[in-house]
Amino acid sequence: MSDDEPEKPKRNYHVSRKVQEQRKTYQQIRRKKEQLEKLETKKSKLAKTPKKKGVVKEKEDKKAPNSNVIFEPNVGPQYSFLAAPEKEVLYGGAAGGGKSYAMLMDLLRYASNGNHRALLLRRTLAELTELIDKSKQIYPRAFPSAKFKESTKTWVFPSGATALFSYVDQDDDVYRYQGMSFSWIGIDELGHYPTPFVWNYLRSRLRTTDPKIETYMRATANPGGIGGWWIKQMFVDPNPPHEPFWATDIDTGNTLVYGRGHAKEGVPLFARKFIPARLTDNPYLMQDGTYEAMLMSLPEVQRKRLLEGDWNVAEGAAFSEFSQKEHVVAPVDLPHNWIRIRGCDYGFSSPSCVLWGAVDWDGCIWIYRELYQTKQTAENLADLILTMESDDPTMYLSVLDKSCWNRTGVGKSIALTMIEKGLRWIPSNSDRMQGKQEVHKRLQLDKNFQPRLRIFNTCTNLIRTLPTLPLSKTNSEDVNTKAEDHAYDALRYMFMTQQSNRSFVPSYFRGADQQHQVQDSVFGY
Repeated sequence: MSDDEPEKPKRNYHVSRKVQEQRKTYQQIRRKKEQLEKLETKKSKLAKTPKKKGVVKEKEDKKAPNSNVIFEPNVGPQYSFLAAPEKEVLYGGAAGGGKSYAMLMDLLRYASNGNHRALLLRRTLAELTELIDKSKQIYPRAFPSAKFKESTKTWVFPSGATALFSYVDQDDDVYRYQGMSFSWIGIDELGHYPTPFVWNYLRSRLRTTDPKIETYMRATANPGGIGGWWIKQMFVDPNPPHEPFWATDIDTGNTLVYGRGHAKEGVPLFARKFIPARLTDNPYLMQDGTYEAMLMSLPEVQRKRLLEGDWNVAEGAAFSEFSQKEHVVAPVDLPHNWIRIRGCDYGFSSPSCVLWGAVDWDGCIWIYRELYQTKQTAENLADLILTMESDDPTMYLSVLDKSCWNRTGVGKSIALTMIEKGLRWIPSNSDRMQGKQEVHKRLQLDKNFQPRLRIFNTCTNLIRTLPTLPLSKTNSEDVNTKAEDHAYDALRYMFMTQQSNRSFVPSYFRGADQQHQVQDSVFGY
């Protein structure tokens, strides 16, 4: 090297690790910037290039900032389901809403925690296959080292977390999981189970010793099916959609609470939520409308269930014309001079149902109150009725199941016991076929497209049972008497006193004649 040539700087082999990381970061930023500049140049050239008619260009391979996102929930119910903090959540309603896909993703809540144990169930092994196939498309992309063991149908994630895909066909099959514990349990198509036994038993398997993990139970379902009745009672009826509520006993309606002697005595056990699904929630199936057209072609009952997600319609329902929109209204103050009527179907082990109605000037009956309780003696029921209607106008007519006048043993009849407590009753007209026809007439719209029956939305048991009441399997002109027909019977007794082909409002209520008129010759009132 000549004397005129400048000396090259010596390489520094003692650069700190921090400086090396900074240099590496700057290099990555520079490369990223160069890639973006090349992409912008390519876009500008494509924009200037005129499109030739009839030529379809391939879509540009975009590398967006979210290109690493494997799954992004649809805005709306699917997002709400995955974000729900409640212990038990049902994602149910119309077909095609993305329910099963959301279930597969919810299972991954704690997949990065080695103590996470998930259980996903279907009714049969054949039904389970579709879920497994979908999971194989998703899970390896989210967790590249995740392995699926075919012999046990179990996913093992890099953290050590596991997800067992299995099935429960008969009720006794749940005992396969006795002694096992899971931090997440999900059942896809819960409506395939005729009773809540499987769901309730699996709740006993829901536990973890890791304080960082919250335990959850999740389910999807379509309206109807053999299990639709109990799912509706457990998740749909207690509260409006999307609003959490404390878990209740579906038989009594009472909130589940910690028992006596517990440190949390009287505190509710856990919360539930119902999230409705609709086909319109899934933009991928709504793009061309083909699947929507298929659902629209179904018979009325199936269409209401699978397209509209309607839980208030049943297969072979006796009163399919019932409509929440037309017949159910929010409570309003009723005019004091509308005549009041009362109908009662008595039961002790089965619920007693009392309905209060008011007849407006057009003959429409407004059901404004209900009493629905079990284990009430005749004396107790009479006291409850008198207390509840203490501020009401005088009852114009009160009708009670005529069987309550039957005497058993040497004691007084149920009807006489309540009459002596101050309640006036007349025996019901128990013509079942005619009574059913009266209910149909009330549900139909008149010439002004108005129904002749309005029900306050506080009458939850009438609203719950009337649209799902099935027809008799032996007599198509009657309802199935083994179904929950107590509210229907009380309504039928009431309607038979105010038949649609008779004058509804007595003349003295119109002001023409205020003389007392005997309505029943047996009792003189």
